[in-house]
Amino acid sequence: MPFALYLLGLAVFAQGTSEFMLSGLLPDIAQDLGVSIPLAGSLTSAFAVGMIVGAPLTALLASRWSRRTALTVLLGTFLLVHVLGALTPDFGVLLAGRVVAALANAGFLAVALVAATDMVGPEARGRATAVLLGGTTLACVVGVPGGALLGHLWGWRTAFWAVALLSVPALVAIARAVPNTGPGPAVRGARPELRLLRRPRPLVTLLVCALANGAMFCGFTYLAPVVTDVTGLASGWVPALLALFGAGSFAGVVLAGRLADARPLALVAGCGTGAAAGWSLFALTAGNAAATVALVVLLGALSFALGSTLITRALRAAAAEAPTLAGAFVVSALNIGAAVGPWLGAAVIGAGHGYRAPLWTSALLTALALATAAAATVAGARAARRRTATEEPPAVRTPT
Repeated sequence: MPFALYLLGLAVFAQGTSEFMLSGLLPDIAQDLGVSIPLAGSLTSAFAVGMIVGAPLTALLASRWSRRTALTVLLGTFLLVHVLGALTPDFGVLLAGRVVAALANAGFLAVALVAATDMVGPEARGRATAVLLGGTTLACVVGVPGGALLGHLWGWRTAFWAVALLSVPALVAIARAVPNTGPGPAVRGARPELRLLRRPRPLVTLLVCALANGAMFCGFTYLAPVVTDVTGLASGWVPALLALFGAGSFAGVVLAGRLADARPLALVAGCGTGAAAGWSLFALTAGNAAATVALVVLLGALSFALGSTLITRALRAAAAEAPTLAGAFVVSALNIGAAVGPWLGAAVIGAGHGYRAPLWTSALLTALALATAAAATVAGARAARRRTATEEPPAVRTPT
């Protein structure tokens, strides 16, 4: 793998830490800035909305620059916004900064996904995607608990400073090491690439990505109350289990990186089936501590192996006709799932079904993603057979 890929992974690690770290900092932010915890929670919602909307918009803007320039400008903006967040005493400024950070994050990830797959041959695109996603999984394992610890020891602002400092070496290295390729073909305009969203195959692939990511976030978001209220473990176990989920997810991304290029359909089928069964088993056995620990690791691995493979397939499905916006479409689909999954979990809890309900919802969403992928594969195979039959030349009759 090119060294520049690992530099992109370092930047994604810093951005993933920023995206998830607020879950452990909201009470301190609310108290320091004089707002309610629900209002402080809007910082997370603002980031999610910025990621969904910002991916295509920022990718289009960045398409007029070289890849190196786009990545440097977007990561530099992300860094400066975190410095502003660490300094501001005003909640409104912090909220606006989270939106800008999300826009920069979404654009960076969209460009980085396309740049990463262009740096390697077609046979290694799955591994290239895994390197980038490895940054996100390491953020879950190390970055998020580390940010929470910094916030606990020295205040929430130190977590923002830490993200900014993490971005500095990545920014310098990307400016030197990422190939300075020319501007993408999107200078022709967005309309040709946006037409991709009318085509069934890439659209269904993006839908499957959203469903799978929604399933993962639905269960993961409510892991803490499951551990404390259903399993009966002390709250001190929560960070450890979150770290175990992250460790499993890192293992899943590594697995997908090794197998996704050679056997993508088998990996999707196996991990999808395993994840659906695993979420169901977790819902049934959540009262058992040993089962909870084992399934948290397993579901982290299966969910991220499935997601990583689907991202690679989505990029392949979209890259030919939307080379600039392929990464943006994937980022938006993933963040739609990340927004809808927790909302569905909250809805079933609010309906009085208890904390096991999000686990059942995750199983249902995974099964729906798997069924959608299977139906699309069957439909594609039938369409290919029909095209082959239509294109076959008529048999030549020999005179008798």
